Amino acid sequence: MTSEEAAAEIGVSPAVGTRWFRQAGGVGPCLAPTVSGRYLSFAEREEIALCRARKIGVREIARRLGRSPSTISREIRRNASTRTYDVEYRATVAQWHAERRARRPKTAKLAAHRPLREYVQERLAGQVRHPDGTPVAGPRTAPWKGRNKPRRQDRGWTTSWSPEQIAHRLKVDFPEDDTMRISHEAIYQALFIQGRGALKRELVACLRTGRALRVPRARARHKDRGHVTPEVLISQRPAEAEDRAVPGHWEGDLIIGTGRSAIGTLVERTTRFTLLLHLPRMEGFGTQERVKNGPALAGRGAEAVRDAITKELTGLPGQLLRSLTWDRGTELAQHARLRIDTGLLVYFADPHSPWQRGTNENTNGLLRQYFPKGTDLSRWAAEDLAAIAYTLNTRPRKTLGWRTPAEAFSDHLNLLLTSSVATIP
Repeated sequence: MTSEEAAAEIGVSPAVGTRWFRQAGGVGPCLAPTVSGRYLSFAEREEIALCRARKIGVREIARRLGRSPSTISREIRRNASTRTYDVEYRATVAQWHAERRARRPKTAKLAAHRPLREYVQERLAGQVRHPDGTPVAGPRTAPWKGRNKPRRQDRGWTTSWSPEQIAHRLKVDFPEDDTMRISHEAIYQALFIQGRGALKRELVACLRTGRALRVPRARARHKDRGHVTPEVLISQRPAEAEDRAVPGHWEGDLIIGTGRSAIGTLVERTTRFTLLLHLPRMEGFGTQERVKNGPALAGRGAEAVRDAITKELTGLPGQLLRSLTWDRGTELAQHARLRIDTGLLVYFADPHSPWQRGTNENTNGLLRQYFPKGTDLSRWAAEDLAAIAYTLNTRPRKTLGWRTPAEAFSDHLNLLLTSSVATIP
């Protein structure tokens, strides 16, 4: 149900229901399961209440329930209603008293363990830095208002590890310290649920989705731009690219901003290593009329994208330049020239099939935390893009066994260099 429907079901106003849902962060309440046989259940308390109304004695009630008479006597004495002159036993009141006494107020681990809390906050909301360690300020953002990420506005740049990445990386960074352990669910609940302590609610803005509530994820659709020839379809791509066992197969795309601004992305399928393409606007953009069949002054034309890819991939060993899979955008219309310049085989995915470039689609989703839709992407310099790429490449990934893409990519480079040196006579 929606929060409004649920509110109507229990007899409160829609505003109250929505407020309760938001205060809970969209997280289902941790309701206590049915108590074990060691303790009286609600059904047994109902039976006790019926027997008491019929003036049945304690020992007879105990025989009917298969309990000790002292258990029944203690239950009536402890959990009976005392608001009336006589002691009156009601099942609902008794159950409430029992659950109230059974609560164990525990301090959240993040609240009690300062080193663990600082580790989580640093990986979640730490500052983006250049590879040399100097901080990157990023855009100025509006104060958090308790809602989801702002639409078509800048978001703060943070390290933004996911709770699952943080939870598993703790085992790598602190293999001998069992106190430095926490589940990703505990981190999520510390972020979403008010009054949980330790982490502030506004840190949900550091999550990739930026949502303050747990809601279903929407999916985007891509327009079909068919301009490719049959010989460069993804069906012609080598089979070795499919299982990701051999490095050197890349996926690419553009993320689009306002004013026809764009940033190119390249992701290596095996290691998830990411490269960002700087696509600055050309001279005359916004002041000169666009010439038919002329260069795209916005900076995201076929020639500009080809040059940016060539610049980023130049210097890599040929074993790491096997293929590139792109969507059907016309920005890669000069793929034949790109193949000549780099030796990279280019293939295009089928229409409306983003899963064929799943690694790149996932990476673009991560990048949208730093470059939201509806913002001008041309204002970021190449150094800023390098800092964001460095941030992503030094985040641990589940699919890599919680290693970072930089570590995995470096291992492949070292292996190639070692093998090439060994073959020199």
